Amino acid sequence: MRIAMIGTGYVGLVSGVCFSDFGHDVICVDRDPAKIARLDAGEVPIFEPGLDDLMNRNVAGGRLSFTTDLKKAVAGAEAVFIAVGTPTRRGDGHADLTYVMDAATEIAQALTGYAVIVTKSTVPVGTNRKVAEAVRAAAPDAEFDVASNPEFLREGAAIDDFMRPDRVVVGVESDRAAQVMSDIYRPLYLRDFPIMTTDLESAEMIKYAANAFLATKITFINEVAALCERVGADVKTVARGMGLDGRIGNKFLHAGPGYGGSCFPKDTAALARIGQDHATPMRITETVMQVNESIKGRMVEKLRDLCDGSFNRKTVVVLGVTFKPNTDDMREAPSLTIVPAMVGGGARVRVVDPEGLREGEALLPGVEWLDDPYEAARDADLIVLLTEWNEFRALDLKRLSEVMATPRMADLRNIYSRADAEAAGFTGYDAVGR
Repeated sequence: MRIAMIGTGYVGLVSGVCFSDFGHDVICVDRDPAKIARLDAGEVPIFEPGLDDLMNRNVAGGRLSFTTDLKKAVAGAEAVFIAVGTPTRRGDGHADLTYVMDAATEIAQALTGYAVIVTKSTVPVGTNRKVAEAVRAAAPDAEFDVASNPEFLREGAAIDDFMRPDRVVVGVESDRAAQVMSDIYRPLYLRDFPIMTTDLESAEMIKYAANAFLATKITFINEVAALCERVGADVKTVARGMGLDGRIGNKFLHAGPGYGGSCFPKDTAALARIGQDHATPMRITETVMQVNESIKGRMVEKLRDLCDGSFNRKTVVVLGVTFKPNTDDMREAPSLTIVPAMVGGGARVRVVDPEGLREGEALLPGVEWLDDPYEAARDADLIVLLTEWNEFRALDLKRLSEVMATPRMADLRNIYSRADAEAAGFTGYDAVGR
């Protein structure tokens, strides 16, 4: 099947590469000629484990190509996926649909026959109907259907999520569109992965509801962690006891400095706004957003306390600034609140992150970037473990403490224990909920 993928950001590129690995003929489109040039040269512009090898293998196999020419890509395509950005609109929390609607209009003018126009971007309920209206307005005689196919990819594990999904959600209104979508996902049907076919509105809502629920779960355990610190409980033990209940499950119950990334902050804001627009406030979601911001502030206070009440003239080492490991994504990362607070308080901040420099250099001015945590720790006053990269899970704590001026650690991912830290020579240690 011939597929056009409009947008080569995270969702578009991963989806396009994986569809080509299913055996489809995929053309990925982007307006940025520099990005297309990099892709044509075999260079992946984002960090996602395994994506470069998979991409280059399918390019070599003739199933995957890249272009800036949307008209060329759409001509003859049986399915056209819209995978462009839907950032939070400044001022009101709405998802900005400018790129989606622009893409719909361009697609309409490029269609040469029947095609299913599939929205892969995360969009508010009702957007697919607006896409259909835009296509009809731009090309009244076009023969098409629209479909909603939200993505559920975790950064750092996106290829596995695409190839072995918990479920695939497809919202359609015609049997013809349903058949096209079934043909696209045929390799997953054959392996008995759940494919859920529903109406457009339900498909759009599933994505927002799922992400808001996961954000709620993270925020709940972070609030429990704050209480655990006051009453003397251990949040890791509490979370394990909760997670063994099959009705709850153990995922997303890891206390930390708050959620970030490209999905949870944007999607909770959009869901809250959808609720307000329809006179049905999403009060739990609105509270989750507020509490998540307060958690980041609570982390700053933890670090300030470890620095004897002031960051001024302290040297602080931050291990990890991306919002999670195995990605270079800095969007809404807790580090973007925590690090500037320390720099603004007069601290000298050194950062070590395997993939964070590319985006972080512009977002975190006034910090020093190093590659080696032991070199970064020399004469430092505090180490902050902020992102749980594998490189930071088995550090030689004794070696770290011996080179520090004042060996103190804020373990904001609960990787180590107070006993281990103190045995290694740390005179100050704090974690989350312990």
